[in-house]
Order: sequence, then C-alpha cells, then structure tokens
Amino acid sequence: MSVSNTHYGATYIQNAMKDCRSIFFIGIGGISMSALARISAKAGYTVGGSDRGSSEITRELSAHGIKVFAGHDADHVTGYDAVVYTVAIDEQNPEYLAAKRLGKHLFSRADYLGYLMMYFDVRIGVSGMHGKSTCTAMCDAIFCQGGDPTVLCGAELSGQEHSSCRIGQSRAHFIFEACEYMDSFLDFNPTLAIVLNIGMDHVDYFHSMEQIRASFRAFAARTGENGILLCNADDAESVRAFSDFEGRTYTFGILCEADFSAQSLTLHADGAEFDFYRKNELLGRIRLQVCGIHSVYNALAAASAAHLCGMPMESIQAGLLSFAGAHRRMEKKGSLNGAVVYDDYAHHPDEIAATIAGAKQMGFSRVICAYQPHTYSRTVGLFDGFVRAFRGADKVFFADIYAAREENPTGITSEALADAIGEHAAYCGGFDCLAKALCQEARAGDLVIVMGAGDIFKVFDLLPFDQKRAK
Repeated sequence: MSVSNTHYGATYIQNAMKDCRSIFFIGIGGISMSALARISAKAGYTVGGSDRGSSEITRELSAHGIKVFAGHDADHVTGYDAVVYTVAIDEQNPEYLAAKRLGKHLFSRADYLGYLMMYFDVRIGVSGMHGKSTCTAMCDAIFCQGGDPTVLCGAELSGQEHSSCRIGQSRAHFIFEACEYMDSFLDFNPTLAIVLNIGMDHVDYFHSMEQIRASFRAFAARTGENGILLCNADDAESVRAFSDFEGRTYTFGILCEADFSAQSLTLHADGAEFDFYRKNELLGRIRLQVCGIHSVYNALAAASAAHLCGMPMESIQAGLLSFAGAHRRMEKKGSLNGAVVYDDYAHHPDEIAATIAGAKQMGFSRVICAYQPHTYSRTVGLFDGFVRAFRGADKVFFADIYAAREENPTGITSEALADAIGEHAAYCGGFDCLAKALCQEARAGDLVIVMGAGDIFKVFDLLPFDQKRAK
C-alpha cells in the first residue's frame, strides 16, 4: 500500500527548511524525483537518495555528485535534515519509517515541488489526462528560444541527457508537468494553469467524473486572483468542468470557437502545420515535425501559453519547429525486417487511440502494436476502452500487465484483453515471446509501436534491429 501526500503548503515548508542543509530523496531514480534532487543540489543543499536499483538516471545523479544508494535501508537517512518521498513507495519503507521515528522534516514529492516553484515569477503548470509531457517539452522548446526557463517534465528533455529537468539561471519562468494522480497537483502553485483534457483514469483513486472535474477545478483555482486558466474548448469534460469557473480564462481549440485556434490545418506524414489565431487575428504560421492531431492540440496549448506570457511569435515558431518529440513519445528506435519501430508511453485508451490514429496518418501499410498494460486497476477499470482503442491497429501483441504498486484482486490478465479484442490481437506474456512475435510479424512497409508506461522498453534489447545486423 502506498503512502499519502503531505499537504503542508509552501509557507510551512519554507519555514521548516530555514535550518535545513541536507535533503534525502526516497525514490530518487524516478523522473520527477531525480529532477527535484538536481534542482535542490543546484540551490545549495547536500543531496542524497535511494532507489530499488541502479539505472541510467541514478548513475547520472552520481556523476553530478549526488550520493545514491541502491536499495532502501533505515540507516541511509542518517545525517540528513529533511526527507522527500514519492507516494509510490510502500508505507513500510524503512527509510520513510526511520524519518518519522527520528522526527525529521518529511515531505511528499508534490508538496516539496509546490514549495520550490514559489521562487519563480511565472509558473506554468501543464495538466490533463494525456499529453502533459509532450506539451511541457514543447513549452521548454519555445521558452528556451527567448529565455532561460527552469523546466520539470515527466519525460527526458531534449539536450538534457537522462534528465527530465532543465535548470535555468533565471527565475522568470518555471514550467512543470502537473500530475493529477492522488490530487498531487493540488499542492502546486501555478500562475498559469493549462488543462489539455479531462477524462477517467487512475481508477484506484478517482471513482467518478464528478470527482475528477472537481479536482481540475481546484487545480485551476490555485492560480489565484491574478492567475490564468488555459483550457481545451474541444474537450467536452473540460467545458463541463469550467463552465462556471470564475477565474480569468482563455480557451484553445480547433473545432469549436476559442480564444486561440489552429486554422488551415494540414496533417502529413512528416508533421503538421497550421495558422495560429488569437480570435480573428492571425499571429503566424506554425510548422511541426511531430505527427497527429493530438500533437497539434499540444502545440496549440504551448503556443497559447507562450503568447499569454509575452513570448514573441518568432520564438514560438522556432521552438515548435525545432521540437522533434519527447522521450518515449513516438520516439523512433530503428528498423526491424524493414519495418520502422517506435517507442511510445501511451497507457490509457484515449492516448492509445490517438497514437494509433496519428500513426495511420503516416503512410505505412500496417500499424502493429506491442503493448504492456499498466496496473491491474486501470486495465480492469477501463477494459472496454482498451478494447475499442486497439481496434484501430492492424495487429496487437500483449505482454503481461505491469503491476507497479498493485496487487491483482480481480484476476485480470492481458490474455483476457487480447481475447476481447479478437482475431488481430494475440497474447505473448513475457518479453522473449513478444520479441519473437514482432520478429515474425514485422515486414517492410509496417510501422511497429512498442507501447506502455512500465518496463516494456526492455524488449528493444531483444530485437535484432536492422542496423545491428548491418554491423
């Protein structure tokens, strides 16, 4: 069972940290936790941490002088003034229990992030059930054209090897991904809140759309009296959530009337382009080298936020044109039997459907998916949605469900999902079987997408990519 967020707030943590010189991070190998560790080290704190094992991220942290332990032990927190933890840890984690027993300052990741961001003038929080990492990375690309932002993303950023954060020297802009799981984003303090979309997910925590809409309204309200909400006019649940929102609100969209819109839209195999309008005023033509209508929505949101923050149109255009995609978001990995292979993080039915639809627009003869479901609760709770989402693919191979933090009380399996989808789906189980199936199925003219939020990326080590054979 995972632990809960603390909700002390920025003022309380600021006072608590006045006499702190060192911070220990439990779960330091995670994308977000590693970023917080690096930002804290940059701020002058002595930083250490632990994770279940070694990884590229932990090795990169060690190279930056941060002490990282493999495994969890109560003695690791000795000598540290404060402890920050991710809610993904177990409530019996020995470091977490030791920190409580020793009376150390103990903060959840979200609560601590809410404190850190208060040192910045403009704080842009990117929220939504899908597209957060890509939109955050697009904002990074734009703001780096005309400034020096600090950025905290859910995926590795371009030019930041094995890191999801960019540490700027300026305190003008802080851009961050705002995760809704367990209402973590309600500890954040944005001045501009982006809401890309709202839908059902995290069914182990959220039990109704009413609860989810209320959470997103609460997040938008954290912008305060002078803050800004920027939301998707084409997303029905976002419209419902903010129909009576009293704060300063702007909308973006393609289909419905909005404050910012994409017009004269062209989608093609190598990307997309559109005219960027604010009401009836043409601001400029935007070109993208990432594909799919979902990429256009992410770009439109990023461009709109940048415009509201006073970024020049030249920076918006150049930043988006330079954006080649976020890590593990339709990231090209190589070719297999002449088929082009991509890696993608999609793990929700809406994300999967959008990714497959975008892939269909790229001009390949077939779209083949290899998918690892993420968590038992999401698989059983959104089962029918997964069945519908994969009907757009020509062939789907399923790995076993990635458990993450969960047990499996319902007995749900990937095999059941494959059976429900029908003849063009097959259950493989382990990665060895999955790799063998892909090798047998893939051929020239195909697009293969290896998809999921767990550890399915390990299958790439088992695939005889064409360039490997050429060596």
